[in-house]
Amino acid sequence: MTEHLTIVDHPLIQHKLTLMREVDTPTAVFRQCLREISQLLAYEITRNLAMTTRRIQTPLQEMDAPELAGKKLALVSILRAGNGLLDGMLDLVPSARVGFVGLYRDEETLEPVEYYFKVPEALEDRLVIAVDPMLATGNSSAAAIDKLKEAGARNIRFMCLLAAPEGVARMKEAHPDVPIVTAALDSHLNEMGYIVPGLGDAGDRMFGTK
Repeated sequence: MTEHLTIVDHPLIQHKLTLMREVDTPTAVFRQCLREISQLLAYEITRNLAMTTRRIQTPLQEMDAPELAGKKLALVSILRAGNGLLDGMLDLVPSARVGFVGLYRDEETLEPVEYYFKVPEALEDRLVIAVDPMLATGNSSAAAIDKLKEAGARNIRFMCLLAAPEGVARMKEAHPDVPIVTAALDSHLNEMGYIVPGLGDAGDRMFGTK
């Protein structure tokens, strides 16, 4: 674990991740596990949110009670697979604002191609958490962060299910100010740019497509 990369090795996360890795795990189970893991990862990535206090009345007395400070979080899904992490995070932070960055990977160059971008206003005043299950080459993630910074975001964190060393290095090079939270750092990328041992294509397994 470094300042730039946090691996959340909680037993529940690791158990559910094993289910997701198995090739015969049904789509419904894969999707449910991803949602559950995203909640647990969200707990970690929001650990040090800014807080303030508010005077409230309990059934017994008044007290200064803690609450979140500042503008509501912005959760940004890197389409399409990011939506699997987004759903679980919204269960935990239902008032968050939501944005989408549409990128697909050119299978020949492995470079990202943008096709959609829609994010909340006032990103400069919000904590922005970008989510994508797989940090593989890091090219799409770095490009998405580029777009968020162009839109004004200053305080950005990145959350993924699996990361490859190559992707972590690419993100650190491109965006050293963006911490990464993940459930596992896998071995390497294969010649096709897939994470090994990984779990295959997260989007295809989540949505039942090939």
